[in-house]
Amino acid sequence: MLKHLLLFLLPFFAFAQPAELSQYHPVWTTQSQHSGESMPCGGGDVGLNVWVEEGEVLLYVSRSGTFDENNMFLKMGRVRLQLEPNPFAGETFRQELRLADGSIYLTGNDGTQVHVWVDVFRPVVHVDVASKQPLQAEASYESWRHHDRAVEGKAKNATSYKWAPVEVTTYQDSIDFQGNAVQFYHRNRETTVFDVTVHRQQLDSVKGELFNPLKHLTFGGVLRGRKMEPAGTYTGTYLDTDFQGWRLTSTGATRSHQLELFLHVDQTETQADWQAGLESVVKEAGQVSARKAWTATRDWWHDYWNRSFVFVQPVQANPSDTAWQVGRNYQLFRYLLGCNAFGDVPTKFNGGLFTYDPSLTDSTIRATPDHRNWGGGTMTAQNQRLVYWPMLKSGDWAMMRPQFEFYHRALRNAELRSEVYWGHGGACFTEQLENYGLPNPAEYGWERPADFDPGLQYNAWLEYEWDTVLEFCQMLLETQRYAAQDITEYLPLIESCLRFFDEHYQSLARQRGSKALDGDGHLILYPGSAVETYKMTYNASSTSAALRTVLESLLALPESYLTPEQRTWAEEMATRIPPLAFREVDGHRTIAPAQVWARVNNTEVPQLYPVFPWGIYGVGKPDLEIARNTWAYDPDALKFRSHVGWKQDNIFAARLGLTDEAARLTKLKLGDSGRRFPAFWGPGFDWVPDHNWGGSGMIGLQEMLLQTDGEKIMLLPAWPQDWDVHFKLHAPYQTTVEGMVKDGTLVSLKVLPESRTKDVVNLWEE
Repeated sequence: MLKHLLLFLLPFFAFAQPAELSQYHPVWTTQSQHSGESMPCGGGDVGLNVWVEEGEVLLYVSRSGTFDENNMFLKMGRVRLQLEPNPFAGETFRQELRLADGSIYLTGNDGTQVHVWVDVFRPVVHVDVASKQPLQAEASYESWRHHDRAVEGKAKNATSYKWAPVEVTTYQDSIDFQGNAVQFYHRNRETTVFDVTVHRQQLDSVKGELFNPLKHLTFGGVLRGRKMEPAGTYTGTYLDTDFQGWRLTSTGATRSHQLELFLHVDQTETQADWQAGLESVVKEAGQVSARKAWTATRDWWHDYWNRSFVFVQPVQANPSDTAWQVGRNYQLFRYLLGCNAFGDVPTKFNGGLFTYDPSLTDSTIRATPDHRNWGGGTMTAQNQRLVYWPMLKSGDWAMMRPQFEFYHRALRNAELRSEVYWGHGGACFTEQLENYGLPNPAEYGWERPADFDPGLQYNAWLEYEWDTVLEFCQMLLETQRYAAQDITEYLPLIESCLRFFDEHYQSLARQRGSKALDGDGHLILYPGSAVETYKMTYNASSTSAALRTVLESLLALPESYLTPEQRTWAEEMATRIPPLAFREVDGHRTIAPAQVWARVNNTEVPQLYPVFPWGIYGVGKPDLEIARNTWAYDPDALKFRSHVGWKQDNIFAARLGLTDEAARLTKLKLGDSGRRFPAFWGPGFDWVPDHNWGGSGMIGLQEMLLQTDGEKIMLLPAWPQDWDVHFKLHAPYQTTVEGMVKDGTLVSLKVLPESRTKDVVNLWEE
């Protein structure tokens, strides 16, 4: 327990608004060369890439949920601001992202300032100009979707068709002047990739029952400026893409200018219905003064930063110190996540709201700024989970709802797959999943044998990989344990995902023989998959660990959640979960990926999934040596070890209490990206910015500081003694833990509620 705890407070460790945050504000004193040197800004569910190039202010604008007919994640467009006399024409320049209030300040000659911010509570982008001298302003809305555009070659990877042998077209937007503003929108047609998917996956018989989020989805907005009027159109090319611009100019030179960009996304029967919705957005925003909207936005960000933080080496900023970079980039990435706090759809692992021109990531892809590899509306569960797991300890539980709703909305579609293909119950969610709950059509297999089971993906990586949804079920259960959130509405999702495994594998066993279970009364999880790596498995340990843990967590819910019948069913299913598999490696007992497998297809390490995410092994838990042996001796675990992208070795090391390895890998994982914005990692295996790279880094750093086992809270299980830190993290049962380490000593600790202090163990003193 906390023995001989020294309680002296240093100024930088005050238990209030974290003063250390300001040292992490990115500040640039030179302009950018291109969009790849942009700075992120956002709020609510709107993201901006902001940069100044050749004296002009440019913004890429993204909003959550803007999927076109091909399920490509389209940007809203680009905004360009020019001022005359130009304050950014001289040598004086400063661009700062102030994390504390979530906005960007651009400063030029004579102190002229451009303030860029997004209203957290309304989908409105603000660009405010203040100058000592009168300035003329010209603001333009630019679009590369001013004509239909063929999507070819590698660029098709941004759509759900990917490599499918079909023609793909991004259709033209509707853009024009409306009064003294520019209005633009994209309205999806009657037929989309959803219809193609349903037909190819032999689900036409239930098409009318399927959730379809793409039909008539419409998104766009209005750009206007105070005392500005239309001034014609123009054309141009930025990097690889031609565009057309719609120009607004100020009616005179003034010392202040205000631009507003109003955005709206909705699925409506008619374009007129969408138009009415957009007008409501504009009207509602107009009922609140910009000053009040800014105050509310600023306060939201202040609360966000007070809720959770990890400041490493916080006494003095030292950007060359890799440990300091870890703390700075943890905060920067959490900022990126906060920009989609209120999205209707999850933060995408492959760039979130902040992608930019693709040739700056991959020079062989000369496509529009809408491009990102691995699709727009396609959700890859193994990647997405890493974006959302860290939100438990950061206390950002409300931000997890979009990911939960993604599965909740698609539940019936996944259940219909089981009913149509196999005639049993339960929800069959696959790994590469469209936003309507069906497998990605390209990954499903474009050329399939005629007699191949239509419920299976004809894909060497993804076949039989059905268990990744269980991580999101566990996240749901953990939000109840951490925050006492009511998850009643999601119980049907959790139960249906479990029921699929129970019914499907008993059904398969009856097709092969006379018994539904093995000789010990366990499910026979064959054919299965240990993530994408070990294929055609028999009782994959990652699947067994998932089923066991989710069932235990379900049964641990407060009594009111389950009826007696539900509880009995869950208890009985728990008895049918096969045990983990083990093997000897060089005389050491280790966790095996499965009892048997046919081939190795990827480079994940599912034999360590019982460590993370499932927490069966770890610091303070039984048989830790077996898990450490797996880390140290398993040949594939050694061969596949890395910090890149979605690799989780930093998390495994932290969970196993391997301090030196956890620190080494975390420095690599959360060190500067090598791009101008230090948290724009990637592409890794995916794209830039790589959000599953950042998410896995966050998780690992949190686990180095704080781990839990039941009610026990273990501090500093893998924290280097030469890293000073000020942290505030969350633990189960509505608990916050704020601590300070200096010179190898835990110098202060604050636990709320105070009654939980008795459950804290300082592992440095054990």
